[in-house]
Amino acid sequence: MEKSKEHIVQVGCDRGLCHQAVGRQDKQLNTYDWLADVPGNADTTDLVEVQFKHTRKGYYHNVNHLDLKKGDIVAVEASPGHDIGVVTLTGRLVKLQLKKVNIKSPDDIKRIYRIARENDIQKWHEAQAREHSTMIESRKIAKGLGLDMKIGDVEYQGDGNKAIFYYIADERVDFRQLIKDLAVAFHVRIEMKQIGARQEAGRIGGTGPCGRELCCATWMKNFSSVSTNAARFQDISLNPQKLAGMCAKLKCCLNYEVDDYVEASKQLPGKDVVLQTQDSDYYLFKSDILAGLCTYSTDKNIAVNCETITAQRAKDIIEMNRRGEKPLSLEHDEGKKTEAKPHVDLAGGDISRFDKAKKKKKKKKSAAGNRNNDKKEAKEAKDAK
Repeated sequence: MEKSKEHIVQVGCDRGLCHQAVGRQDKQLNTYDWLADVPGNADTTDLVEVQFKHTRKGYYHNVNHLDLKKGDIVAVEASPGHDIGVVTLTGRLVKLQLKKVNIKSPDDIKRIYRIARENDIQKWHEAQAREHSTMIESRKIAKGLGLDMKIGDVEYQGDGNKAIFYYIADERVDFRQLIKDLAVAFHVRIEMKQIGARQEAGRIGGTGPCGRELCCATWMKNFSSVSTNAARFQDISLNPQKLAGMCAKLKCCLNYEVDDYVEASKQLPGKDVVLQTQDSDYYLFKSDILAGLCTYSTDKNIAVNCETITAQRAKDIIEMNRRGEKPLSLEHDEGKKTEAKPHVDLAGGDISRFDKAKKKKKKKKSAAGNRNNDKKEAKEAKDAK
């Protein structure tokens, strides 16, 4: 038993797992356990969060009261047989996670059997080694049946008795014959799960246009709907190539700052409001929403005589126009003179030394010129004699 524990710890270290809340690990959708160092946190509940391949998670009862910590490899109840996963969360935060995933039925929460033994981990690795070849072969079988679907990933159960095939399809697919052929080819129990393009990107992973790893493959736990209105609120060009992510859908990050933009845009004047001054009428050309700046043009369609003012100044002019008043210009009111800004010496020091150096050079040049003239006159006088 001691040997098995040492092997488990060694496997955990090789996989980059850590038993601390802030430690680095290779599991996706990691939850920061900010209660990890609170005494008695693990004793508040026997619920444990266990993560499997990529984004698949499950919640289990620790009925045997095992001393489980983040990063432990455990054998859990499955249907049929058992599965192997990694503990990613223990204690009070697991109850909050249950609310997020909306698990209400006690039957959905199964049991943890034991900490994985050496032979459990060996079978687990053997099953993982067959996943890629199984996916390639299953694609050939589906293509031979003429099914309009794409098998994006295959996940074997820890004991190797069951395989989950994740597929993408635009329309409803009758895969009854496919299940029979897959069962004959791989001699395991078959389960088919349909996923969307975003779920596929989260399972496969990759690097986004921002240069960072995909959000759906690292920390995002659910997918909220993204519309083009999010891009409009942020004044982003409606270019499909730039708005689409690796999954060919609208980028999830379009929703990250849209609330701030909506709140800031409430402080800006209306887009259709015309500012009237004594020299001309001005139309809104563009806005810097977060900075609260508005650029106005004297032409509706093109940038002509553009002037940039603050949103507050624009509101003041609108209020003046309502009263029948027109300011002298966008920046200044009638009767107010602009005060010249005092000249500020950015150098902040005495720079006259450079002038002195120039004067010295001029003096040296003039002295040298006088000597040359004296020599020239002396020579001419000698030649005359």
